[in-house]
Amino acid sequence: RQHPDSGMEELATDKEAEESHRQDSVNLLTFILLLTLTILTIWLFKHRRVRFLHETGLAMIYGLLVGVILRYGIPATSYHHKTPPSCVLTEGPSSTLLLNVSGKLFEYTLKGEINSREINNVEQNDMLRKVTFDPEVFFNILLPPIIFHAGYSLKKRHFFRNLGSIITYAFLGTAISCFVIGNLMYGVVKLMQMVGQLSEKFYYTDCLFFGAILSATDPVTVLAIFTELHVDVDLYALLFGESVMNDAVAIVLSSSIMAYQPSGANTHMFDAAAFFKSVGVFLGIFSGSFAMGAVTGVVTFTKLHCFPLLETALFFLMSWSTFLLAEACGFTGVVAVLFCGITQAHYTYNNLSEESTKRTKQLFEVLHFLAENFIFSYMGLALFTFQNHVFSPIFIAGAFIAIFIGRACNIYPLTFMLNLGRRHKITGNFQHMMMFSGLRGAMAFALAIRDTATYARQMMFTTTLLIVFFTVWVFGGGTTPMLSRLHIRVGVDPDQDLQQSVDNFLTRQESAWLFRLWYSFDHNYLKPILTHSGPPLTTTLPPCCGPLARCLTSPQAYQVHTRTGHTGGPFDTLLYPRRGATVTWGGSTGSRSVPLFSWFHHQQSPLEPSDGSASLWPNIGFT
Repeated sequence: RQHPDSGMEELATDKEAEESHRQDSVNLLTFILLLTLTILTIWLFKHRRVRFLHETGLAMIYGLLVGVILRYGIPATSYHHKTPPSCVLTEGPSSTLLLNVSGKLFEYTLKGEINSREINNVEQNDMLRKVTFDPEVFFNILLPPIIFHAGYSLKKRHFFRNLGSIITYAFLGTAISCFVIGNLMYGVVKLMQMVGQLSEKFYYTDCLFFGAILSATDPVTVLAIFTELHVDVDLYALLFGESVMNDAVAIVLSSSIMAYQPSGANTHMFDAAAFFKSVGVFLGIFSGSFAMGAVTGVVTFTKLHCFPLLETALFFLMSWSTFLLAEACGFTGVVAVLFCGITQAHYTYNNLSEESTKRTKQLFEVLHFLAENFIFSYMGLALFTFQNHVFSPIFIAGAFIAIFIGRACNIYPLTFMLNLGRRHKITGNFQHMMMFSGLRGAMAFALAIRDTATYARQMMFTTTLLIVFFTVWVFGGGTTPMLSRLHIRVGVDPDQDLQQSVDNFLTRQESAWLFRLWYSFDHNYLKPILTHSGPPLTTTLPPCCGPLARCLTSPQAYQVHTRTGHTGGPFDTLLYPRRGATVTWGGSTGSRSVPLFSWFHHQQSPLEPSDGSASLWPNIGFT
């Protein structure tokens, strides 16, 4: 016979489930309204040509306002008991807990530790508890489209032109910044211990982890203004390339620091064996993630030209699965999806139908915009809804000083070293702008919120949140005045600024022999196999490989080759010079023809003829 109270229990459970469903809907509706309001305000700002505040900073302000309303303006809606039951566990807290209540087993899931000072707020308001998203939502859902879009929309010509400098800033610069910030913050922690401002443990490894978090720059505000103002393409490429690569380096570096486990009693002291082990972990994770992303991007074949919708859907799912596959295999999805985007933009993009090329670019652009603004809105919300903030004025002030010193130790010494080998120097004004543009954003926030279980991690999360607010609002809003103060040229169209682009490109060709060899190999062999572009393999492989070349070359490649009659325009000839290629130009005194490599090495200024003719590029021809 059923107990008379069981019916009442079922009604109460159903009512609580219905109320929980309504609160979840309200939470999602809140974020959608935030994004809608942000978009409308962005339109108004662009219409009025307002540049002192970017949409990311605006999304954070709206998030702050909603967080205040949720924290102080929402009445109690909880069904929890006012006094929580007490129990003693012999071991640490479990992820799930089974309770036997009057012969019935109930399962409870761990949500995390709750600050005892905030217990009443949590118990009286389920909205604050539910509005705090699982950190894995950021990594598995919101970050992949942001990182993939960065690789997929990469302007390869300007990126690879400055690739050596970008790699130096991203790898060596991020490591320098991490260790400078980590060591400075360790000194701040020791100072806090001396003055009695540190109540719990804060180890050296925690400081290094904090340095890795704050080494992830995200100058999305600056780059958006750069795009709108058409700032110098080399400066844009340096900043964009560094931010894209150093996000990947920072996340792998933070994983390596967490894997640092010295042996012996002093588990948080320096140990040489553990250090080299963590370096090996860093190299292994990064190289494995790079290989997985590149391979996945190469094998993303789509043969669904007749069905563009299915083609776009397959491309989207293959791209997203790269992130999840890398994470499932123990690698880093951020690195994998970044290089997957770069590889797919180079190869797979050429195989898509015309409709799918437009759809994929627009799809990832929209997802990137929504995900990024969602994260910045949530940052503002988290300042008031997160329950375990630890505000330490000394730690916060020390962190602000440390990030400026770490950024300076990254930019200025490395630029001095790079300028020793660059013909086109990185000027002092460019260096100051790169220093100014070292904003912190979505990646730093995502890394900080992923683990907030300990006192040290809670202090780091709170400080990171305040640093993101300050850099986005102050430095992001001051980008336009800083460009004017540093006299950095704007209004540069990278497609029309051809003479300088070609001049800079040829300058790099004289020294970038390794990349010249790679481009030639890629154009003559990889692209004909993986795409419909490039010359047919029958023209690049030896005659003895004729059957294999005809088998691997697609019919579309023959059609393109027959229709154009050559492999591309002038830039293709410069990138992939054939044996015996020559350059011919005409001026007022006649024409001249010399071998292409001789032209590279013996012309002091290839675009300025000795006879004084003004515009030489339209008269240049390649054979």
